[in-house]
Amino acid sequence: MTDLINLIIKSAFMDNMVFAYFLGMCSFLAVSKKVSTANGLGLAVIFVLTCTAPLNWLIQKHILEEGALAWISPKFSAIDLTFLQLLMFIAVIASFVQLVEMIIEKFSPVLYGSLGIFLPLIAVNCSILGGSLFMVQRDFNLSEATAFGFGSGFGFYLAIIALAAIREKLKYSHVPNGLKGLGITMLITGLMGLAFKTFIGMTL
Repeated sequence: MTDLINLIIKSAFMDNMVFAYFLGMCSFLAVSKKVSTANGLGLAVIFVLTCTAPLNWLIQKHILEEGALAWISPKFSAIDLTFLQLLMFIAVIASFVQLVEMIIEKFSPVLYGSLGIFLPLIAVNCSILGGSLFMVQRDFNLSEATAFGFGSGFGFYLAIIALAAIREKLKYSHVPNGLKGLGITMLITGLMGLAFKTFIGMTL
């Protein structure tokens, strides 16, 4: 259990998808203007990553890897379907994003309208796909994949909420003309990335 908690902490802070790997930057910058919309998108990312990481692990281990189809018949043990990895992972992610989109549209039409095009774009958010690819690359087991998915989603949530809160305060601050808009946002993002790196080495 401690190892899983450490993995969640590491994936949320030290290996943060935004600040460590610069994944998902388009939605991170575009939807972080207001805390309310950032909160909705962040929760959606947590849900999608937590669900798709273990499901993609199962697909990788029982369908795609060489020898994974031996459970059907020994004659299929030589089949290697890893070339379909990206296609299968994106299909799973897109399915869950569609589910999230329908739920938000049903129960929170205001949030659905404010997220706009960036809600369906979670399907091609590289932080979501990156979570599944990193999971395979690091050879996690099923519980580790689930913990990693939740931790990565939580890290994205923390990052986008923190930036949104700062950007809301910037409306009442004096920002030099040359830094207004995206300039000051990128500067703050860099400083937040440095701040998250202070957690390196933290374990339970």
